[in-house]
Amino acid sequence: MSPIRVVLADDHAVVRKGIRDFLQEDGDIEVIAEASDGEKVKGLILDLHPDVAILDIRMPQTTGIEVTRWVREQALPVRVLIITAYDDDPFILAALKAGADGYVLKSAEADQIAAAVRAVHRGESALAPDIAQKLITHMRETTEHPLVMEPLTDREREVLQLAAAGLTNRGIGVKLSISDRTVQGHLASIYAKLNVNSRTEAVTKALHLELIHLPEQPE
Repeated sequence: MSPIRVVLADDHAVVRKGIRDFLQEDGDIEVIAEASDGEKVKGLILDLHPDVAILDIRMPQTTGIEVTRWVREQALPVRVLIITAYDDDPFILAALKAGADGYVLKSAEADQIAAAVRAVHRGESALAPDIAQKLITHMRETTEHPLVMEPLTDREREVLQLAAAGLTNRGIGVKLSISDRTVQGHLASIYAKLNVNSRTEAVTKALHLELIHLPEQPE
């Protein structure tokens, strides 16, 4: 059988090398190309037609979640496996909602990550046990309160208000004295709570629900 053809995207070269080396040990998985940011991996997917795209969440240009959403919008025949250090609920939910086929942590054993690649290639879901438990807990809570939208926290509303004003993640972080990662986490949580997939949708829906107000126009 032909090996599973994989493109790998992570902004750290050392991490890419480590993942590539152990994935190719058994010979049934071949990393055919690598990328250091989300825009480059989109080009690789279009040009090389891989079986599986392995994506980190936090990357320059375009996040792994945004690349996943793009893959699904384009109806591309590639499976998506998220490999990340983030086990935060908002990131997990945002990635799966975007259409990821699997979500595993970089702290997993090498054979577990390789097994996840094989699983998504077969058309199965691949979730680390602790990730699956988080998802089950979320689904249970959602089922128990299906008509109640979880309210945004004060900080999430601040983040969304600044997003409505056009600030980047870095600009929001500077304004609120928080890290880029924390901003990303707030945005992922906002998307999940509002059941949207993008900043534009989040801002539009929040304005409609009067959760935020229109930014003042400069004179």
